[in-house]
Amino acid sequence: MLLALLGGFSLSQAFRTVTSTLAEGLQAEFGLSNADLGAFAGLFGLSFGIAQLLMGIALDKFGLRPTIVCALPLAIAGATLSALAPSHSWLMFGQVLIGVGCSPAFLVCTLFVARHFPPERFAFFSGLCLGGGGLGLLFTGTPLAWVVQTWNWRAGFMVLAVLCLLAWALIVYLVHEPPSPHAPAPSQEGWGEALLRFMQLLTLPHTWGILLLSMSCYAAFLSLRGLWLGPLLMQRFGFTLVQVGNVAVAVSLISLFTPGMFGRLDPGVAKRRYWLQGGSLLMATLFVVLAWLDHASASVVLILLMGLLSGYSILQYADVRASYPPELTGRALSLFTMAMFLGVALMQWFTGLIGEWASQQGWESYRVVLCSIALWLASASLAFRLLPASPLLKQAGTTSS
Repeated sequence: MLLALLGGFSLSQAFRTVTSTLAEGLQAEFGLSNADLGAFAGLFGLSFGIAQLLMGIALDKFGLRPTIVCALPLAIAGATLSALAPSHSWLMFGQVLIGVGCSPAFLVCTLFVARHFPPERFAFFSGLCLGGGGLGLLFTGTPLAWVVQTWNWRAGFMVLAVLCLLAWALIVYLVHEPPSPHAPAPSQEGWGEALLRFMQLLTLPHTWGILLLSMSCYAAFLSLRGLWLGPLLMQRFGFTLVQVGNVAVAVSLISLFTPGMFGRLDPGVAKRRYWLQGGSLLMATLFVVLAWLDHASASVVLILLMGLLSGYSILQYADVRASYPPELTGRALSLFTMAMFLGVALMQWFTGLIGEWASQQGWESYRVVLCSIALWLASASLAFRLLPASPLLKQAGTTSS
């Protein structure tokens, strides 16, 4: 059942990183600027993030299976619409449908793990889930690049629509929800009351540090892998589309294993927050180095190293789970995921604007983009350190010591 759910999540990963491979075709057909491209890529994250609010409530009210079964057809429709889009506006509307349809894809996986696997193994199995979803990243590397280069970008969207339909059929056929002592009874509260309880998480002081970091770590890596990787390598170093796809596949292969590796290396409650802070600062440093590195092979090696380090962000899920009582875990994970993808949308949109502005000033746009990502990530790490931590973490740290 978990593997079937991961099929939906892997398609979600493919959709959110497709822009890097399709960028050249979209720019050629619709005349998109760097700012337009950033807005297109960010719209998936924006619709995905906003929909998390409703999906979190739906998961509490109706359960995992009904929520994902009803949502995923929107992604199928959005991919089909994108493949047939006669204009930029229709393409953007397709992105909205895809984002909403994919919005519960990873959340159902993490909740399934939380309810049906041992609590002390949550970080490890969540890491395996995040790594397994990386199969979607593999597809948007060389395979999708070959499809686009052989036919066009529309064929890429149509192939994704067919794969998404197959993933939905597997979930319908295989997934049910076995009894679990960790699964709450379906909520009987109304949507308004549920929304109010969801928003009450924002009144807890420790929520804000979690949200600020959640809007930065994954957003930084996904902005590189899903938006700027292709344009950077093609325009700075003259790579072909298939060569870019090969680099993307290599990064994606690494990302299959690093979340599980960091999940296994989870240092526990006492040190986890320090690992998150240090990982964020190290990643910010690597973005600065990449910004000023003008050697093609060295840049590729550095990008692979960044893919290896990116797995540290899985520790955020364990941090969120440990920061709230069990009755709030589902909503806290939903809020965290919403913030994570709103961060992706904001960073991709912002870096698109920054890249366009830098180009108008006659500067190397990718250098400015990469430095702005580094500054964003370093600032979030500092905020995470200075803002208060959950009292539950302090209690758990005292107990473990």
